[in-house]
Amino acid sequence: MDLLRIATAGSVDDGKSTLIGRLLFDSKAIFTDQLEAVEKTSRERGSEFTDLALLTDGLRAEREQGITIDVAYRYFATPKRKFIVADTPGHIQYTRNMVTGASTSDLSIVLVDARKGMVEQSRRHTFLVSLLAVSHLVVAVNKMDLVDWSEEVYDEIRQEFVDYATRLNIADITVIPLSALTGDNVVNRSLNMPWYEGPSLMHHLENVQVASDRNMVDVRFPVQCVIRPHSNEFHDYRGYAGQVASGVLKKGDEVIVLPSGLPSTIKEVSTADGPVAEAFPPMSVTIRLEDDIDVSRGDMIVRPNNQPIVAQDLEAMVCWMSEKPLQAGQKLAIKHTTQSARTLVKGLRYALDINTLHRNETATQLCLNEIGRVTLRTTKPLLADEYRRNRSTGGFILIDEATNNTVAAGMILEAS
Repeated sequence: MDLLRIATAGSVDDGKSTLIGRLLFDSKAIFTDQLEAVEKTSRERGSEFTDLALLTDGLRAEREQGITIDVAYRYFATPKRKFIVADTPGHIQYTRNMVTGASTSDLSIVLVDARKGMVEQSRRHTFLVSLLAVSHLVVAVNKMDLVDWSEEVYDEIRQEFVDYATRLNIADITVIPLSALTGDNVVNRSLNMPWYEGPSLMHHLENVQVASDRNMVDVRFPVQCVIRPHSNEFHDYRGYAGQVASGVLKKGDEVIVLPSGLPSTIKEVSTADGPVAEAFPPMSVTIRLEDDIDVSRGDMIVRPNNQPIVAQDLEAMVCWMSEKPLQAGQKLAIKHTTQSARTLVKGLRYALDINTLHRNETATQLCLNEIGRVTLRTTKPLLADEYRRNRSTGGFILIDEATNNTVAAGMILEAS
């Protein structure tokens, strides 16, 4: 079975946690004692329904306020597919948490309250989904039970989303009317909305095709570590372990190692279970080469005629995650694939208002949760691709060396 990574998004009280709880409950993915604990807490609060949001909102502050603060990850499976769901917060001050949850997702679910329609946070999160190059977007029009299952309300919200999304770069948009509280159109088709002819949410999640979203053309294998077993049986063994970022690797392929540029041929590709015919993203493998050449952590194995950009100057969009603002002249550490370096923030091109998509070119700093375009200069060359082409080799994080805190997530727009 393949794996689908999902991130939820939407405004506060749109029902993200309840929806995930409903998916877990209706797909029989929670234990009896978990359900009993949630039912008990719901009764103590005087709720008419079992509050399924309690399955994901585990922090005491979340339960007291009835909101999501941290990113909660939940795992479940159906006979067709395995799922990892990131329940991300809706508050504007937790934008950095939403970026963290969506950065590794194949699909994002943006919830909309049917009574309110598309609000500011809906636009904000839809833009972030586009910025993070998430290929598939599901707009879940929730709380349809509170608008009498109105087709007119659904059509109005669907059209508004489609019009807004044409300004962004989202390849696949699906709009589904549902009620997370009652379960209509979540796992099973709803009898209350006979006018809706599309799939239920679970049916769509089980069948959406994501394998073609991965870059299978550009071979990129960042070396994470060199394996040299100290035993007589493997005294000549030298393997290079890491996760395939993109492309397909197999025995006999001609490759070169960057940044040295030394050529070789793949002798063997293996996993923990032994040799495999080929490796593709996101497999973690060990590669052996025919030639005994110098390869170390941070190097990258690629094809001779398809190489990344070797760059020290980067144009990038960053989401700032620190209380202390980002300013030009700042020195930070940068972590890109398996490589680490130091970088100078040469300039701030503009800060972006992600509600209006307006660029503030007079901005002198980026504050917490703000997004902007910056120019960076690294102390050593990075082996990079544009983020739109390759999320693995086009993304990076910035680290404050004084505190060792991650202060920004970045996406490379241009490299030279």
